[in-house]
Amino acid sequence: MRDTPLPLAMHGVSLTLPSTAGPVEVLRDVDLAISPREKVAVTGPSGSGKSSLIAVAAGLERPTCGRVMLFGQDLGPMGEDRRAELRRARVSLVFQSFHLLPNMTAEENVAAPLEIASLPDARGTARKWLERVGLDHRLRHYPHQLSGGEQQRVALARALAVRPALLFADEPTGNLDTETAEIAANMMFELVAEAGAALVLVTHDEALAAGTRVDVACVLHTVADPKKPIEDVAR
Repeated sequence: MRDTPLPLAMHGVSLTLPSTAGPVEVLRDVDLAISPREKVAVTGPSGSGKSSLIAVAAGLERPTCGRVMLFGQDLGPMGEDRRAELRRARVSLVFQSFHLLPNMTAEENVAAPLEIASLPDARGTARKWLERVGLDHRLRHYPHQLSGGEQQRVALARALAVRPALLFADEPTGNLDTETAEIAANMMFELVAEAGAALVLVTHDEALAAGTRVDVACVLHTVADPKKPIEDVAR
């Protein structure tokens, strides 16, 4: 029987980006592997490239060198359309700034990726997921009518409604107060486990990364740091 491919495998990944002051090395020789259903938290100082790591891992940014594999498929030879197709089928993302469409209601925001994927009963599924995150009374509200915590719950419902096998979460609680962040984090871990998805969580919150709900905690170092680029934290 063939082994199930890893949701994510990064081998020797480096990223250099242009700037007005010259090329900036953001990532250097990063190796990272995520197993099915595994929950991995990545912390690190500002400027270590945590958000860039997610962008490269999800195929939103091409690495300068190295190899990124999603579900056993090499992203390197793929064009933009093929990478988008792979993400749409198996990957979801949640961001610090929510990225809800301002001219759509909560229900429409959650239904949109389901409709793009031509999944049946997109509106019904959206309503069920909004109920699951406690927002069934906010179906027809627009993002500007929702609190930050409510917007993040809509974003989480949208990400998980498509039943991804891998969720990338980039500072998902970064814009929330402490109490609301705790509620959102608890909901995220519960729903990810329920969906059977793997999770890559980037966060500045070391307590969140060190919690028992995380299987592996890693630190991403800046390229100027002589330590190994990314390393597991002793638990």
